[in-house]
Amino acid sequence: MHFDFHTIAAITAVAGALILLVRGTLPHDLVMAGALVLLVLTGVLDPREALSGLASPSIITIALLLVVSQGVIETGLIQWIGPMLFGRAKSVVGAQFRLMLPVAALSAFINNTPLVAMCIPVVEDFSRRSRIAPGKLFIPLTYAATLGGVCTLIGTSTNLVVNEMWMKAGHPSLAMFDIAPVGIPVALAGIAFVLLAGRALLPESGRALTAAVDPRSFTVEMRVEGTALAGKTVEQANLRGLEGLYLAEIERDNELIAPVEPTTRLLGGDRLFFVGDVASVVLLQKLRGLAPATDEVAALGQDRHRRFLVEAVVSNSSPLLGMTIRESRFRSVYGAVVIAVSRNGERLSNVKLGSIALREGDVLLLEAREAFLTTYESSRDFLLARKIEDSAPVRHERAPIAAAILLGVILVATLQPLGMSMFHAALGGAALMVATRCCTGTQARKALNVRLMFVIAGSLALGLALEKTGLATLLADGLIALTPSSPVGTLAALYLATFILTELLANATAAAIVFPIALAAVSAAGLDPRAAAMVVMVGASASFATPIGYQTNLMVQAPGGYRFSDYMKIGIPLGLLTGFVAIAALAWMFPVTAPL
Repeated sequence: MHFDFHTIAAITAVAGALILLVRGTLPHDLVMAGALVLLVLTGVLDPREALSGLASPSIITIALLLVVSQGVIETGLIQWIGPMLFGRAKSVVGAQFRLMLPVAALSAFINNTPLVAMCIPVVEDFSRRSRIAPGKLFIPLTYAATLGGVCTLIGTSTNLVVNEMWMKAGHPSLAMFDIAPVGIPVALAGIAFVLLAGRALLPESGRALTAAVDPRSFTVEMRVEGTALAGKTVEQANLRGLEGLYLAEIERDNELIAPVEPTTRLLGGDRLFFVGDVASVVLLQKLRGLAPATDEVAALGQDRHRRFLVEAVVSNSSPLLGMTIRESRFRSVYGAVVIAVSRNGERLSNVKLGSIALREGDVLLLEAREAFLTTYESSRDFLLARKIEDSAPVRHERAPIAAAILLGVILVATLQPLGMSMFHAALGGAALMVATRCCTGTQARKALNVRLMFVIAGSLALGLALEKTGLATLLADGLIALTPSSPVGTLAALYLATFILTELLANATAAAIVFPIALAAVSAAGLDPRAAAMVVMVGASASFATPIGYQTNLMVQAPGGYRFSDYMKIGIPLGLLTGFVAIAALAWMFPVTAPL
């Protein structure tokens, strides 16, 4: 092949991007932007080709699914789904097993992109409840979805693309479970590998562990209401498993229960006194079955979903000095309610929140509207007033609505009635989440994650450059030419070529490049032509080694706190194991008389 200017430019852009992504010195979106600039300026891609990914229905679908996921978060639906689906694990391996098995089973029948999008907030909750680093769970999530997808014909869109090419070659369509004898062993082996090797190869990363430790202790008073927690013990209610939070006392019928034992049973109306940092107080406000003990919150009005937590420090000139919170008439004066108090890191015990006399330097956590910040951000009453991000109260009463929308999205994406696609399911689901106020417009816009969309679109453009310049076909032909001309050698070469290409190109593109070569190669090796279709299906789905290999890998990168190299460490050996198991299964399914 003649390496012209465009080919050299494509090699430079792809290789440079991969090196920078592996080093991790620059944000991924900036690396992709630089690669796209080079490809456009050198004429490898025209502007429309370079930016085509941003208008791709697949990319827009991911953005819309993130809005659906935000509705799941804001209504507290994850607090229903998480314990039901995953339970609570006591070890990393146990958590990974509880996570991967059901996700793989679901992925065999549900497209893995919406499945992973829906599971991200659930796994974040599972990580917090189990007190396990997110880095130990999010790569297993995307890998389980990928492994489950190879078990059936409809498990991934890649399988359907290969089946379409198979039928165009003059063969009858593959049946739903034709690939199962290959896919199921691959999935089981992959899950077993992650369980055994994950302790060493997966990082202790993620927001839960990288967040700075807050030395301040806030005293917060909550009330048990409804049936979600009433009748459960403290341990069953998971009130001892919250990071940075301590249940100090329970008040029941004017009697104090202290210390609080794990076996203490909660009753409706109990007042619970907690001590914890800001992050734990925010989480506490979102728990189903608990509400702020003060009646002042309800008196603020019915628009609680538009309020958030504000951190305010009492100044030395504040009129609040010396007053108790009850005496200050805080709600009437400031239009906000005190939720928690911190004083020099001390624990304020044996005192109700309303009875705390305020001093200079006390840090108050307030539930307030935007108007409070606008009015008092520069007021002499407070040294500091700042918004706590992601602290809006959860709308638990809308969880059933969010559940119905989520179920509808999954059913439409799976069954595709009336010609509807996954895009239609995501579009309708996102619109309904906002229309039914499961999440606000502001929350929906924040969930869109423009940087993630740009990185995914950029990876598609790099793949297009490889395809357009002929480098992808050259790589596939070269790999196959280097392998022994035996049945097993042929299958190994086909898998390896597809596996490498799918880390750089879109899965369907990698499959489209290798499939015609695979048909000819397996025929020459004396194998059943179905082996060609199946080895390409598995190889094109085995996007384990890079975050840009598949969109779900990118989707879990931020919540898992991963670097590019984290995928390589566990993804390369997993990809090789997947190939070995798949080839062994195919050789058993389609024996030949020639020596293997």
